[in-house]
Amino acid sequence: MLHYYTRSAPPFLAGRRYQDQSLMHTLAWPSAAEIRKFLASQMGAPLTYSAVGATATGDYPSGFDVDHRRAEIGLGDDCFRRACEALRGWRQFDLGWVRAMPTDTPLATEALVAVSAKFGGVCTTNAARIVYVVDEPYRFGFAYGTLPRHVEQGEERFLVELVDGRVYYDILAFSRPRHVLARLGYPLMRRLQKRFGRDSAATMRRAVGS
Repeated sequence: MLHYYTRSAPPFLAGRRYQDQSLMHTLAWPSAAEIRKFLASQMGAPLTYSAVGATATGDYPSGFDVDHRRAEIGLGDDCFRRACEALRGWRQFDLGWVRAMPTDTPLATEALVAVSAKFGGVCTTNAARIVYVVDEPYRFGFAYGTLPRHVEQGEERFLVELVDGRVYYDILAFSRPRHVLARLGYPLMRRLQKRFGRDSAATMRRAVGS
């Protein structure tokens, strides 16, 4: 079952509460209070791209980079259940240099999440909204889309599947730089995206005990 998504904020919210499009840079990881304030600034904000749900349909917009990583992380029904629980706990972001907060953010459409990445001694925090959830007997996951306080624009899907007894972790994303810093540092951003895919797959293997 695919629980669907929304394309933009309702008209009555237009122009309210999400005028702040500045990035959040800190030297330390943001506190829980800072994350709450950061996400509150994005309540009702429109997504920053138009092809909402394209990670489900495969109809990717032109001008975006598409990244896909699929990794076998274990075997059997128990492993699949552990993989589902890992996604529910945002464990795929427990990378040391990346965090998703709050970690109790429900996997439900419209939920907001902050993703922080630390590089070069500076932590940059980005805002995203869950745009759809996949909840099927042997497929489970979700996708989120970028909000105004995000260095990029696009969508990323995280999925676990049980196929012929094998459990797979699948990341699919399309993105392009939105903020001037991301455009100037485009080669570095692409390397970090590739690194995230590798590290996230390794973390999911550990999370399910493989």
